[in-house]
Amino acid sequence: MSEEPKGIREGIEESEGDPRLILLLNAVLSGGFAWTVLWGLDRAGMATLTAPNVGLLALVIFVATYLVVMR
Repeated sequence: MSEEPKGIREGIEESEGDPRLILLLNAVLSGGFAWTVLWGLDRAGMATLTAPNVGLLALVIFVATYLVVMR
């Protein structure tokens, strides 16, 4: 008898993905989240929305996410 073809679930579970795509998505989403958080804090008068602040917060979020996900 022949084996049944693998379904989508099996394909996804076996796929390791491309680490460059994961890093790119992490960077983009971290930057967007950092901008959103700082925008809200700027509107509330608690922080200033500047490029260095966004970059620093995005870097912190990126590293934290990387450490949690790539463990």
